[in-house]
Amino acid sequence: MPVHKTFVLKGMTCAACVAANERAVSKIKGIARVSVNLATERMDVDFDPSETNIDQIETAVKKAGYEAELLEKPASAPLPTYEAYGWKRFTVSAIFTGILLYIAMGTMIGAPIPGFMDHRAYPLTFALIQLLLLIPILVAGKSFYVHGFKSLFNLSPNMDSLIAIGTSSAILYSLYSISRILSGSPEASMQLYFETAGTIITLIMLGKNLESRSKRRTSDAVRKLMKLRPTTATILENDVERKVPIDAVKPRDRLLVRAGERIPVDGRVQSGISSVDESMLTGESIPVEKTSDAPLYSGTMNLNGSLVMIAEKVGEETTLAKIIHLVEEAQSTKAPIARLADQVSAIFVPTVLGIALVTAFAWIIAGHTITFALTVFVSVLTIACPCALGLATPTAVMVGTGKAAELGVLIKSGEALETVHKVHTVLFDKTGTITKGKPELTDVIAMPGHNSDEVLSFAAMAEVMSGHPLADAVVAGARARGISLSLPDSVKTIPGKGIIADNPSVAVGNAALAESFGAPISERAPALLEEALLLASQGKTSMYVFHDSEPIGLLAVADQARPESKAEVAALKKLGIEVAMVTGDSRTTADAIAAYVGITEVYAEVLPSEKASIVKRIQASGKKIAMVGDGINDAPALAQADVGIAVAAGTDIAMESADIVLMHNNICDVSTAIHLSRQVIKNIKQNLFWAFGYNVLGIPIAAGILYIFGGPLLSPMFAAAAMSLSSVSVVTNALRLKGYRKPEGTCA
Repeated sequence: MPVHKTFVLKGMTCAACVAANERAVSKIKGIARVSVNLATERMDVDFDPSETNIDQIETAVKKAGYEAELLEKPASAPLPTYEAYGWKRFTVSAIFTGILLYIAMGTMIGAPIPGFMDHRAYPLTFALIQLLLLIPILVAGKSFYVHGFKSLFNLSPNMDSLIAIGTSSAILYSLYSISRILSGSPEASMQLYFETAGTIITLIMLGKNLESRSKRRTSDAVRKLMKLRPTTATILENDVERKVPIDAVKPRDRLLVRAGERIPVDGRVQSGISSVDESMLTGESIPVEKTSDAPLYSGTMNLNGSLVMIAEKVGEETTLAKIIHLVEEAQSTKAPIARLADQVSAIFVPTVLGIALVTAFAWIIAGHTITFALTVFVSVLTIACPCALGLATPTAVMVGTGKAAELGVLIKSGEALETVHKVHTVLFDKTGTITKGKPELTDVIAMPGHNSDEVLSFAAMAEVMSGHPLADAVVAGARARGISLSLPDSVKTIPGKGIIADNPSVAVGNAALAESFGAPISERAPALLEEALLLASQGKTSMYVFHDSEPIGLLAVADQARPESKAEVAALKKLGIEVAMVTGDSRTTADAIAAYVGITEVYAEVLPSEKASIVKRIQASGKKIAMVGDGINDAPALAQADVGIAVAAGTDIAMESADIVLMHNNICDVSTAIHLSRQVIKNIKQNLFWAFGYNVLGIPIAAGILYIFGGPLLSPMFAAAAMSLSSVSVVTNALRLKGYRKPEGTCA
């Protein structure tokens, strides 16, 4: 059975690096899947451990010219720093490049140059000083050459290879010019390209550092989550406190959490009373009161009281760790839309090398000088940008999934992110999704001579002794109205009919129970029967209340719609989405709930095992469908749907069964997930258009197409600036998603 492992990759600079690593690892026997992400600098591998191992994978990456390191705990691993080239090295390079440019170009613009550097009087000194100034620049940018030539020799050339070949060509030609000066040709001092090489290195270092800074911001969501993880905990052993690292906490340990401290692990309250801010987990800004046996989640903030808790889930098993893992996993996966860029990237660098060589030779054959051809050669190599192609999709996915996590929407993969934007129909489960999932008292109707509080008081006296969910709803309703309850001497449950209490003599049940008192309800209280029929048409369950065998009133209980359901259905329709509902409830109840929230397509009286078949039936009509459920009994339907969306406030089952988990525990964010997905895909398309368009336009210009029609020849220095700008532009465009706002009309 294949196992899944995640590796950190070092040395990658562009999309060609991604292709090289995927190609190298995929050749190993036993590899089922390999996916490399340029933005996260990680590689996910599924492989058969009986045929290959970690060492073989790491060796294959090393042979390709890169480094791989296994991540034992991906969710706990530090995020990439993205400081591949460093601002200090850039500063050194920029200072020496500025001086070099001044000396090389100063005479052309009339700037004062020391006499001993005059290229006409001292051509050799002029050339050697430029060479000396270039050396610190080359040292600062040595990684271009180390990685570039290593990848070239491994037959997997990348962006660094293009830079290394281009600048090396300029440097070698300049050294050739120095040899000509030594041979008695002082005019060769005007054919030096040291400043071109230095400027290219400096500009690309600047672009890479700006790109790194931008890429770092794409991981902000995960960084924020990681900051919530406590590093220590206070263990209580025989009432003695002991501070320990968080990794030392084990299940069943007793922990003390003081006010102002974060809950260290998942567990339950053993003693103490406090309120806990769980907004990072559920999005609810109102603190949650915690008393004995209440659940606690790692990373949430204990506000105003000390709690003693029993640890249940620690380390990678905590809800927070799983959320971090889900977000990182989503950011590491590729959206299907990235395949086109991957295919192009695999042949991009060799193609550019070929274009540069063919173009240079073509200009020489056309009668131009070697200097002219070299300028074209270096410009083509420099302007080509596989980085933009490699970053177009993953940066948008990273920012999009990170923003979604901030909004309480956990999107588990790039594929889910892309698929949900195509959804045509959203199918909601009813119980616990459209509705609250538990019955509540909705109506109390009293017969003449009685009042509603009296009816409810008698009913609650009998039902308080029952453990039935409907009974719980009646008791909760009475307490909510401030009605005090007294216990009867005894109660007797009549299966299929209701419950009878003694002293006081009270009975609560259905119409069949009334007949056991001597006459049908239609004869004894026809008005109550009419009310019961009306309530039934509204999807409510009615219960008659008797005192001393006489009907005194009627109660109605129902699993009511969530407050946000109506607004969310309207929001989805506004997005052009069809909405349907599926339930195992009766047709009457289902239709009543559906009518209230605005759903017209209803599948009622459906067994749990049949829900997946309903999904298949809708899919057979060619529609992409999202199934929204509670993540427990809806698992088959969630798996069958094109996108499974679970409403669950972080339950393990929901996280496992669905593609998207709504952490706010309401359905408001179904429309948010769809709308955000559309924005991310739009952003990716913009990025890909820019990346492809930039290369399609830039490479011909660098090759001299404008020069043919009387225009200018592109300088390699401008090519370097344009190349750096393209990558930064793609990442910056992706970062716009950080400002995403929910669509108008969203219920929360």
